[in-house]
Amino acid sequence: MNIVILTGAGISAESGLPTFVGTDGLWNGHRIEDVCTPEALERNPDAVCAFYDERRSEAASAEPNPAHIALAKLERHWRETGKGEFLLITQNVDDLHERAGSKSLIHMHGLLNSAFCAECGWQGPRHGRLEGNRECQACERDGLRPDIVLFGEAPRHMRQIEAALEKCDLFIAIGTSGTVYPAAGFVEIAKSYGAQTLRFDITLPPNGCQFDQYFHAEASKMIPKWAGDLIGEAPSAEN
Repeated sequence: MNIVILTGAGISAESGLPTFVGTDGLWNGHRIEDVCTPEALERNPDAVCAFYDERRSEAASAEPNPAHIALAKLERHWRETGKGEFLLITQNVDDLHERAGSKSLIHMHGLLNSAFCAECGWQGPRHGRLEGNRECQACERDGLRPDIVLFGEAPRHMRQIEAALEKCDLFIAIGTSGTVYPAAGFVEIAKSYGAQTLRFDITLPPNGCQFDQYFHAEASKMIPKWAGDLIGEAPSAEN
C-alpha cells in the first residue's frame, strides 16, 4: 500500500508555532503584502529577511510533538517492512519533521534553515541571520534570500508530488487549511486515482467533503494511535 501524507500549519501549531494567518489577516502582526511577496522582497529585502529570521528563531525553539514522531515511526516501519511507498509532503517551512526522524519528505513551500541566491542560483543551509548579511558565499553579491515560496511563486517538487498522488492507495491530510492551492487539490487528485482519503484536524475545511473519513481531533493525540494501529494492522481510530 502506497501512502502519501500532507501536513499543514496545524501540526506545527501543536508544537507552539503560530499558524500562518490570524483572524485579523496578519501574520505575527505583519501584513502579508509587506513580508511574504516577491514585490516585498524587491522593495525591502532586509524587512523580508528579518521576518523570516524571526520565524527561524521561533522554529528552532520548538520541539517535534507526538504527531511528528509517530509519522516518522510509521515511515520507518513502512520502509523496513517493504509494505509500499511512503511520502510525506509538508506545507510547513520548519524542520520539525526532520528532527522527528522523517526521511522521505518534501517541503513544497521551502525551508527556513535554507537560503538561495537570486543572483547566481546557489542554494544551501543557512542558520544565521540574513537581515543585513545577504552576501552570497558563491558569487559574493548581495543576492541571498530566504529559501521560501513567497505568495505568487510556484510550489516546489510538483511533478514528484503529482506522480506520488497518482499511485497512492491512501492519502492523509493533517492540520491543513484546505484553502491554499495546489495543496488543497491533492485530495481530489488522489481520489481520482482510487485512493482512500482521510483527514485529521480540529476544523472541517472547505474541501472537507472530499475526504472519505474525517477525524475531529488534535494531531498530537490522534496520529500516534492511528499510526500505531496501522503499523499493528489493528482497526483504525474511530470518528
